[in-house]
Amino acid sequence: MLDLSNTSMIEGSAVRWGKCGKGPPLVAIHGTPFSSQVWRRIVPQLVDRRTVYFFDLVGYGQSEMRVDQDVSLGVQNKVLSALFNEWGLERPDVLAHDFGGATALRAYYLDGLRYASLTIFDAVALAPWGSPLIQHVRRHENAFSGMPDYMHRAILNAYLQTAAHNPLSDEALDVYSRPWLGPIGQPAFYRQIAQMDQKYTDVLQDKYRAMDCPVKVLWGENDNWIPYETGETLASLISDRPCVPIRNAGHLVQEDRPEAIVAAVLKQLADA
Repeated sequence: MLDLSNTSMIEGSAVRWGKCGKGPPLVAIHGTPFSSQVWRRIVPQLVDRRTVYFFDLVGYGQSEMRVDQDVSLGVQNKVLSALFNEWGLERPDVLAHDFGGATALRAYYLDGLRYASLTIFDAVALAPWGSPLIQHVRRHENAFSGMPDYMHRAILNAYLQTAAHNPLSDEALDVYSRPWLGPIGQPAFYRQIAQMDQKYTDVLQDKYRAMDCPVKVLWGENDNWIPYETGETLASLISDRPCVPIRNAGHLVQEDRPEAIVAAVLKQLADA
């Protein structure tokens, strides 16, 4: 497991983060409904080449969770910008997935952050996005937040499994579900879903241009959350290279094919 032993107060919330390795900086940004532990099998393969920074988005993982907290995509890019400043980073390499992809893109196009390279996969970036569960929770957040624990666990585990193409291990289900359990975690899970709003990516639609750094877009061929064709479109907008399909992988490539991510990042760093 990755060690998030540091805490920073950003945008009114406590953000947990960690770093390890040696060399130039690389920042890994996770998505929803996950945490920085999605990188637990990937970071160890990069630490002899990069100092890897990882953190839990506001309202996720080990970062603070509280009532009436803003955990939307509208705040996450501000958190990323603040962390860059705190860490003294100017152009790190960036690895981003799902909401982490949206966060990296919003920080680049809206806040002026710049990267040495970007490896981005199965990102929330282009409309439409949002599963039927997301739409239903947004209409009935209070009912979901207060449901019995056994019902919540069943929904959570089923939802997590839909992110992967292959069956998730008991270890993976435990890692990803644990932050969302109990009197704090359960309402936090539905809070972040209720605050999902396509407007946070719609604002980028007319801003997408080729980025001023090498960009590699990867996508799970069997992604049932965001189809592979979306990856092709995103690559055509922000990169000079086509989208790379990852076979036998769904949305949660970190579990289905972690070696594909490691290989892509190492190739990106070698080519830089």
